[in-house]
Amino acid sequence: MVYVDETGAPTGNADGRNPTGKRGWLWVAMSPVLTVFLQGLGRSAAAATELLGHGFGGIVVSDRFSAYNHLPTQQRQLCWAHLIRDLTAMAERSGASAAFGAQLLELQQQLFEQWHRYRDGTIDWPALQHSSQPIRLAFEATLQRVVELGVQCGERTPWASTVRTCQKLLKVADALWTFLDIEGIEPTNNAAERALRPAVIQRKVSHGVQSANGAICRARLLTVTTTLRQQGRDVWQFLEQAWIAHHHGGMMPSLLPDP
Repeated sequence: MVYVDETGAPTGNADGRNPTGKRGWLWVAMSPVLTVFLQGLGRSAAAATELLGHGFGGIVVSDRFSAYNHLPTQQRQLCWAHLIRDLTAMAERSGASAAFGAQLLELQQQLFEQWHRYRDGTIDWPALQHSSQPIRLAFEATLQRVVELGVQCGERTPWASTVRTCQKLLKVADALWTFLDIEGIEPTNNAAERALRPAVIQRKVSHGVQSANGAICRARLLTVTTTLRQQGRDVWQFLEQAWIAHHHGGMMPSLLPDP
């Protein structure tokens, strides 16, 4: 399983490879033992595939960004932290949107009460699955009820926004519950967001990178330093060993943890 996210990453045109001044994006994929960064000019399914590799067979925990839609729902866990923002926006609208949004938020709170009970050891895994099942059914039934009430084609109202959000959620409903089907998966991609935070701070206090080679260098350094800290290893020792191996020959140190 990997937790993925992306953020803007200014990339200059010093080498002539960004002539149209594209913004640039920094992607991250965080597994339990490795964190990999990739910086490029794209924010598309092609960029997501470059990050994950072709034929990725694991579970991807992400937001609902369309770049991940090429993955089947059984390989996805949608981030509930992002979903809560959508439900809150629903509840803050007027009329029926507020009522349905409040219902969905209440069900979400019940779900996470059970999740936190599992995390603190109050209940075990089978008990979590059992107690969450009626919440899951009620949540999807509420989404279905909103969709059945419908909206006029082309309508642009708060209610129309609510209906379209529920339609989108129903299409990927199975990906909301992967964390209840496979033990060990988190229901949010907060881990990836935390991994990106130092890079976001760096972006705010610098002018980004000025070339494609600079983007590669930045992504590799972030990969090395973040992974080593994740594993509790010494960053400077690793970099020293890599420098010696590069200039004097010998075995390069590996980012993979010892078996």
